[in-house]
Amino acid sequence: DLGGGAEKVAGKLLQQYISLGLKAWMVVGWRKTTEPHILEFPTETSRGVWATAWNMFQRALDGVMGKDRFQGFRRRFSWLRGFTPAVETLRGHEDFEWPASWHVLDVPPQRPDIVHCHNLHGGYFDLRVLPWLSHQVPVILTLHDAWLLAGHCAHSLSCDRWVTGCGSCPNLSIYPGLLHDGTEFNWRRKLEIYKKSRLYVATPSEWLMNRVRRSILSAAIEDSRVIPNGVDLSVFRPSDREEVRSVLGLPTDRDILLFAANGITANPWKDYRMLLRSLRLVSHTRHGKVLFVALGQAGRKKRVGNIEITFVPFVRDEGMVAKYYQAADLYVHAAKVETFPLAVLESMACGTPVVATSVGGIPEIIEDEHSGLLISPGDAASMANRIVDLLDDEGLRSEMGRAAVARVRERYDLKDQVKAYLSWYRSILDARGAECQQEEEVGARLVSEAG
Repeated sequence: DLGGGAEKVAGKLLQQYISLGLKAWMVVGWRKTTEPHILEFPTETSRGVWATAWNMFQRALDGVMGKDRFQGFRRRFSWLRGFTPAVETLRGHEDFEWPASWHVLDVPPQRPDIVHCHNLHGGYFDLRVLPWLSHQVPVILTLHDAWLLAGHCAHSLSCDRWVTGCGSCPNLSIYPGLLHDGTEFNWRRKLEIYKKSRLYVATPSEWLMNRVRRSILSAAIEDSRVIPNGVDLSVFRPSDREEVRSVLGLPTDRDILLFAANGITANPWKDYRMLLRSLRLVSHTRHGKVLFVALGQAGRKKRVGNIEITFVPFVRDEGMVAKYYQAADLYVHAAKVETFPLAVLESMACGTPVVATSVGGIPEIIEDEHSGLLISPGDAASMANRIVDLLDDEGLRSEMGRAAVARVRERYDLKDQVKAYLSWYRSILDARGAECQQEEEVGARLVSEAG
């Protein structure tokens, strides 16, 4: 319930539903907040003694190795989380041994009309529950990555084996990593699960929906929608830059670049190394005038050329997060793959121009040369040139910032996202109700004919 973009999207929807007077709960693998509407699966007590012991060990390891400098090490050994019998893990089989998943309808105080699933990987959910669950109540899957489509990875990058069947995986280390290549087994097991399921699938971007349509998940889809992520425009909005910098203790006489992500330096989907190369190139022309703020990770200050990099730990308060966007001259987003990044939307909503890699759903958000600037992934020189161009042209920055605000207000208001989901819920329930009535009428006719 607290972490990256997927958790944030699910949590914001929950808050909005409750504010509208709906009865809603969020069931999570591990609860990190005290929000009363967030409930936790009894994951530990539902597993065997051996598996529970290993899972508790991994939880303890998380506490010891949670510092950002250990992120890469933790990812390599992430298979320890939710440890299943050793033989299955060593064979590279994904961990579905979470019996509590079969009681998901019993966790809330009352049986739900709709079950809306977000990321189901991470060691808490048994995917084999979906056929049964989707015939009990309508089940919506909102994909924040492509794990449901592949034999193990959350994003396949340039690999297309997920389309026809995984196996001989070129990169087992991609999150969630495997010790052994069991990707063909995992892919086929997911295929069999989907064949027996009735699912409603949503994605925030056309890019990801196009992948869904090519995937094993497509056969299970009753209906699908592209519903973009939304931003709370009452929080993320333009503000006086100098005033905000004063509140945050940031200098008013320097150009400030901002990048926000969960675990920036070790995040597998962000391209921090390319970003550093870009900053070094920027430093050649902007002598001592630039401060780079890395939001979302603790760390010591460092320098790249003559640019100072300051790290800011994860900030939970949205108002404070917005202040960092408002304080920046530019937001830079270097990514290898992205579904539909909230950070880009939030920055644009605050009127801060964005320079980003043209990957995943980002080109659907940013109109290049109008509401932001796009570059090819991995192209440090182009990113540096775009950054310098905007820093040297205050008028262009202001114009692009205004265009960014207008685009977010027109297309990506959180209220519109909520309305889209609520409207879909209603149409799904109406269709299911008509279907049940038809089945009852057929049953009654058969009984009458038999009589």
